[in-house]
Amino acid sequence: MTITTHITSLGHKGEGVTEIDGFKIFVPLTLPGEMVEITADGDRGTLVSVLEPAANRITPFCPHFGACGGCQLQHMDRASYEAFKIGLVETPLRFAGLDHQVTRFIDAAGNGRRRATLHARKEGAGYMRLRSHQVHDLDACPILMPELARAPDIARAVMAAVGEADVSFTASVTGLDVAVRTEKKQARADRLQPLVGRFRLARLALNGEMILQAQAPIIAMGRAQVELPIGSFLQATEAAETILSDYVLNAVGKAKSVADLFCGIGPFALRLAEQRPVSAFDSDKASILALDKARRFTKGLREITAKPRDLFRDPLTRFELPYEAVVLDPPRAGAEAQVRELAKSKVRTVVMVACDSRTFARDAAILVGAGYAMSDLVAVDQFTQSTHIEIAATFRR
Repeated sequence: MTITTHITSLGHKGEGVTEIDGFKIFVPLTLPGEMVEITADGDRGTLVSVLEPAANRITPFCPHFGACGGCQLQHMDRASYEAFKIGLVETPLRFAGLDHQVTRFIDAAGNGRRRATLHARKEGAGYMRLRSHQVHDLDACPILMPELARAPDIARAVMAAVGEADVSFTASVTGLDVAVRTEKKQARADRLQPLVGRFRLARLALNGEMILQAQAPIIAMGRAQVELPIGSFLQATEAAETILSDYVLNAVGKAKSVADLFCGIGPFALRLAEQRPVSAFDSDKASILALDKARRFTKGLREITAKPRDLFRDPLTRFELPYEAVVLDPPRAGAEAQVRELAKSKVRTVVMVACDSRTFARDAAILVGAGYAMSDLVAVDQFTQSTHIEIAATFRR
């Protein structure tokens, strides 16, 4: 049975919200102010038709939008899009008791995402369908870098070779780095090896183990060239990495002693070390080794002390923080344990980069409660057309 209803607002997942018989219903692909026809199952609505479109509705640029679940926001105009993304940052802060506004919204799409994970299934290769565990088969994805144009074809070739799998792609300076994950215990690596030559891949891995490498995947970071470990973290776009690195360098300023926590393979540490010594910590040992190797082979850098450390379970204590500035770039879980130690330390400047607005708000509230003043709150939009946003902020006392 279809229901005609009015969309009143937009939820944090980019879904339109309506109220029927006192219950909220969340309807993807709709906008506030629209009169729509939907079907409903509990609190989940499905759009049947738009009877009265909102003034800010536009035509999506991708023909797969609405079926493919990779993007959620292509139907709204630019002003509404930016306002929604800014709200993703500011709303959790208000709930945490912090009334701070985004000072800059920065488009970091660049020439597209350099990383993507496609699902290879019997029905095809692509992202999951909207609200589904079924894959939407893709011929192309316009939000990816041109270098990833053949990603769907490669994923289909993986399916033909070893069956259902998740296929992760990274565009590096030296070519595509492809990592295959499958639950098949007897997946034969030899069936995947021909794909390296067929698609001119830099490297191919299966379940975390390298199958074949034509050349090491290299990522440029400032003066340094970093050999990418299998499955390691990397910012989604080159533009975002550059923007965030410039932000960090500017916020750190002339600080003579700096620690880079959750440093990964060193996008900040390697650039910071062009001017000063840096201490870098991360739980991923492969990333630390890659950072240290890049440091040893890059001329003109100051010393980087790179050590593996689980900053969730074993954060640097206030007695281990003799730094003028600390840079934090934690995963989605945030850095609560480490932030609580920073709150008790004498560190004067903390620069935080975050990919989850709720854990960022929680951690920011801890620092502000300890006497830090938050400034230069920036929204960096590298996850274009999705409901994710990168955040950067500076805390000083």
